Amino acid sequence: MSNREKTVRLVTLGFLIALVVVLQVWGSGIKVGQTSFSLVLIPIAVGAMLLGPSAGALLGFVFGLITLIAGITAVDPFTNILFQEAPVITSLICLGKGTAAGFGAGWAYRLVAKRNEFAAAFCAAAAAPLLNTGLFAFGSLFVRKILEQNFMPEGTSFFFFLFVGIIGVNFLVEFSVNMIVTPALHRIVKVVGKQLKVEM
Repeated sequence: MSNREKTVRLVTLGFLIALVVVLQVWGSGIKVGQTSFSLVLIPIAVGAMLLGPSAGALLGFVFGLITLIAGITAVDPFTNILFQEAPVITSLICLGKGTAAGFGAGWAYRLVAKRNEFAAAFCAAAAAPLLNTGLFAFGSLFVRKILEQNFMPEGTSFFFFLFVGIIGVNFLVEFSVNMIVTPALHRIVKVVGKQLKVEM
């Protein structure tokens, strides 16, 4: 890889990291139920498609780190309560789900792109919210008592509260947005990919 190609990749990654930070900080104020709606999975998926699974994982980690910082500083009250009562598990959830979302999106694109690049873009765009939300749901099982004591209405089933009250609308919005913008993402990947001279 030439110095020019390395520079372009580094600049692209830096731009995407900045975009992840801005979108996550801005998006943390948009609430869908108890949790924040986020557009940040879009640049994570783009980075994963352009630069590979490792870059996707880094972008996802930055997303998770911003989420965790917002929780620690009480900017995000939901995450703050979880962190106060279960700091280690909450940290693992925040950092793990974001990192996995980026890494998984990169591999989804890489594997499917060998057959069809357009379909690969859809797979990557779908993988990010699926992994992000799926791992959040899994992690929630470890903080179930905290959720029940602080957020769950009396007489409500935990799984109904989790999948309908917390995850439901949020996931549907994030997933739909990712799917809607996928054609544009695919175009970006094709154009920028030529500049990066990487095998898509």
